[in-house]
Amino acid sequence: MSPIIPRSEQLIHSISWQSELSGAINDLDSLLQYTGNKASDIEGLDTGHLSFPLRVPHPYASRIEQGNPHDPLLRQVLPLAAENHRVPGYISDPLDEASSNITPGIIHKYHGRVLLILTGACAINCRYCFRREFPYAENQNSMGEWQQALDYIRQDSSISEVIFSGGDPLLNSDKKLQQLTRSIADIEHVKRLRIHTRLPVVIPQRVTDEMLNWLTETRLQPVVVIHTNHAAEIDNQVTQALIRLRDKGITLLNQAVLLKGINDNVDTLKQLSERLFQAGVLPYYLHLLDKIQGAAHFDSDESSAQRLLGQLSAHLPGYLMPKLVREIAGEASKTLLLPLL
Repeated sequence: MSPIIPRSEQLIHSISWQSELSGAINDLDSLLQYTGNKASDIEGLDTGHLSFPLRVPHPYASRIEQGNPHDPLLRQVLPLAAENHRVPGYISDPLDEASSNITPGIIHKYHGRVLLILTGACAINCRYCFRREFPYAENQNSMGEWQQALDYIRQDSSISEVIFSGGDPLLNSDKKLQQLTRSIADIEHVKRLRIHTRLPVVIPQRVTDEMLNWLTETRLQPVVVIHTNHAAEIDNQVTQALIRLRDKGITLLNQAVLLKGINDNVDTLKQLSERLFQAGVLPYYLHLLDKIQGAAHFDSDESSAQRLLGQLSAHLPGYLMPKLVREIAGEASKTLLLPLL
């Protein structure tokens, strides 16, 4: 059982991100105790985490409302029996990434940009994760082996953007990320570096001076896409971390996933867009759930999502409206779904 750390201690800035990571809650009893919940109060609670491990850092867990089994942050990380239900149409590789995994560590799906899988680990295990069954063991490269991936990028002059992904790429050391970023910056036709990450949200201490230095020291234009689904995920510490990134000239965008019972209503999505903008982040995409096996209970149907976005458009200016999209395997880009008014 993970040690229980008092909630008040999570506000101490001196705790390193590595310590927060190693001290993350990784068993159900500790999570329930920390959040003031009883197993008997949570319908459908089960051992789904045995096939997909439970992992929740304390900075994130401290934002969960005490004693509320329906808290939207808790529901994103809580294993339920529904994960073990086999639902037709929900599969292990819903985006067919295997066919785009052309060399270890690289996924090349879309023209002009290539994705590097830098780790299979995450700071937090979201129960709706579409890569929960990705073959990470086959995509782990040493720094020497990354030369093969760099050669691939170097030989394709159409690639203007490199995306760090995972898992969460910011779990790598700043030294490794600096080395890799400098090597990419040496490739003339690459213009932008994009990083997809949950770490500034789940462990805001990850935004260090070292991280800011390697992100901004090369000619590459840096973009950080955080993955946030609910306004309650963004507390003062997270806001401060995001503002540090923004103040360094880093473009900040957000990708959210539309999750049934968590953020599938107008007020919640409105609050998310407003809170993001206060922290210097623009809403970018609102994804329909990728149909990964084990996450069907989070899914919303397409027409309901379109009607929801139509209602949201009456409450927000255009620049705070995320684009509703679905990713379809084999398509040349994400599929934009228009709001229904």
